[in-house]
Amino acid sequence: MRSTRTRMRRACVAATAAGVLLAPVAAGSAYGAPAPAPSVSAAPSPDGDTEFPQLTPAVAARLDAAVREVMDRAKVPGVTVGLWAPGKGSYVKSFGVADKSTGAPMTPDLGVRIGSETKTFTVTALLQLVDQGKIGLDDPIGKYISGVPNGDRITLRELAGMRSGLFNYSEDAGFSNELSGTSTFTPQQLLDISFKHPVNFAPGAKFEYSNTNLILLGLLVEKITGRPIQEVIGQDVVKPAGLSSRTLFPVGREFPEPHAHGYTNDLVGGKIVDATDFDPSWAWAAGAMVSTLEDLRSWAKTLATGTLLTPATQAERLKTQPIGIIPGAGYGLGIFNVQGWIGHNGSLPGYETLTVYLPEEQATMVIVLNTDDLYEGQEPSTLFGEAVTSIVTPGHVYPGHKPTVDKSG
Repeated sequence: MRSTRTRMRRACVAATAAGVLLAPVAAGSAYGAPAPAPSVSAAPSPDGDTEFPQLTPAVAARLDAAVREVMDRAKVPGVTVGLWAPGKGSYVKSFGVADKSTGAPMTPDLGVRIGSETKTFTVTALLQLVDQGKIGLDDPIGKYISGVPNGDRITLRELAGMRSGLFNYSEDAGFSNELSGTSTFTPQQLLDISFKHPVNFAPGAKFEYSNTNLILLGLLVEKITGRPIQEVIGQDVVKPAGLSSRTLFPVGREFPEPHAHGYTNDLVGGKIVDATDFDPSWAWAAGAMVSTLEDLRSWAKTLATGTLLTPATQAERLKTQPIGIIPGAGYGLGIFNVQGWIGHNGSLPGYETLTVYLPEEQATMVIVLNTDDLYEGQEPSTLFGEAVTSIVTPGHVYPGHKPTVDKSG
């Protein structure tokens, strides 16, 4: 079993962790929690024949079965799945439990830690500064922050696009050994861990996911604005996006109620522990935020369509380059495009999320769950994403496999 420290070290990894998916099988909800009736609203299609189906009760039943299959196989305590498409209705349903100790059910209103989806907020704040003319995407990071290896050559664009070559501090063996649920780190401490390692490659040479990049960008945002990152994101990103106060960048372990409990593997005994109140400071601008299903639904469209940015800057954001692992998947500036789905995923001890938008259908998919335990090397959020998209968008299966769910019926 993977330890909590090992999980923290690899957490906040986005599309690179998808790998080869496994077909979900075997129906049934985890922990035997009763599943409420699906929330499905069907509306007439304004344009007739499109790929995305009407979200009818029959489609909802197929989605129910597919989600339960993944839950059973991956041993997921609780999950909420949300689908929305104009003219096609919606599907919002929770399965399993939010709290294993009490048996309280998972419900759509519960908050979760969103891990690497934090990157989408941090990079949005960065790009707003580009729009204000205060920084340039092709400026070297060394212009603003000293002591960065290759800092005179690594651009802000390469940091946001995961092409800097800087060592990922969360892959440092000593760092993972120091981590626990109560560990607290400053951004500079995280950079010090990274910078004691040689760079992995020349700037721009290839894609390599690194949380170090976002720590630097968070510090840059603070330096240019003269405000702490949590204030910048709250006032300049969350509020203008129309999100609620339950989407926030915590300065400690604060986590607005109500929220789901999150579960992860322990370090020593290999047992499942409650990670709800683990300190997220080790992830900072790369992965510390919390949010809700409804806020993530709204954020998915805002992020993909660029309503907080100028069209020119949003176009730069959406210029993706292949990540070299999944066909049809590319990474832009703090955002990915996987088989047409634009957004990001997140993983933090106890939680995983997937928030994506499909412009072709103006469709949104949000999946939140309260475990980060891998199933045979796969993120459970990815397994859920595949199962759902195999039914509703067989031409855009996340993250790129042939459908593994029976589409009949």
